Amino acid sequence: MEFKTLETSYDGKKFRIEEDYPEVGSYLYVYEGEKCIKDYLQNDIETCKQMALENFGVPLDKWLVKK
Repeated sequence: MEFKTLETSYDGKKFRIEEDYPEVGSYLYVYEGEKCIKDYLQNDIETCKQMALENFGVPLDKWLVKK
């Protein structure tokens, strides 16, 4: 199974979403420079995007799939 990773930068911070197995969920990481300052486990990628929007103002259309 191949997992998706999405990234974006917004308001001086870097954001990363890493997909895991469905029974685990997806992780949202928030970085200042190279330091991870927050991490959240959510049910799926879309919930992570919504959390980034609500908590940090990250627009939903800013996310890019990392290859």
